[in-house]
Amino acid sequence: MSSLSLAVRDANTMLRRNLLHARRYPSLTLNLLLTPIMLLLLFVYIFGEAMSAGIGGGGPDRSAYIAYIVPGLLLMTIGSTVVGTAVSVSNDMSEGIIARFRTMAIHRPSVLVGHVVGSVLQSIASVVLVGAVAVAIGFRSTNATALEWLAAFGLLALFALAFTWIAVGMGLISPNAEAASNNAMPLILLPLLSSAFTPVDSMPGWFQPIAEYQPFTPAIETLRGLLLGTEIGHNGWLAITWCLGLAALGYSWSTSTFNRDPK
Repeated sequence: MSSLSLAVRDANTMLRRNLLHARRYPSLTLNLLLTPIMLLLLFVYIFGEAMSAGIGGGGPDRSAYIAYIVPGLLLMTIGSTVVGTAVSVSNDMSEGIIARFRTMAIHRPSVLVGHVVGSVLQSIASVVLVGAVAVAIGFRSTNATALEWLAAFGLLALFALAFTWIAVGMGLISPNAEAASNNAMPLILLPLLSSAFTPVDSMPGWFQPIAEYQPFTPAIETLRGLLLGTEIGHNGWLAITWCLGLAALGYSWSTSTFNRDPK
């Protein structure tokens, strides 16, 4: 077999290992998935009428606010899901299985590739589940073409890939699962400081740069435009640049940390 075939075979083996772990121990993924679902229900049914009146500029109607917050919650779902990846990688590092893998004749990067691909698949599945809940309570993708739907899916996948590599790096530097969970917490908190729940121009002036100059806001605005068929402006290029930059940073950080000789 060629070296490429061996690398693909080993990566596939590690992917199956991680998917089996996720199936046998679903509690972590489910707990993280409940956060965006609970926020969706809370903001729609508790704050929906008041927030919709403010954003829509008209009478209170929950449907306007559902359409506004769903794109942000879909990306928040990815941020929540990859926290589990950081915990899983940290567990592998602290429980000794990585030391065992280092002694085996396997393609070394396949260990990380298995975590990354498995996490991206879980993120997409989680997004589909949250999206189904959103549709059930009234979300409708209006004026979006098939091409825009495809672009929205591509953005979600790219976003998941970028933040998964960042989460892998966080897991590698964490001494235990608790530290990994804490280190990855900004991936859940950043969406709360973005345009996910309220427009940036409605925030206090001193806070607007914090909300605007971060990866979630341009990605949310791009996804919102794609799903609702509205203008995206410069947010599309900003979102892609953020994703590619974070993916490259996370990959370099993770691989250099993983290849470092253990002390």
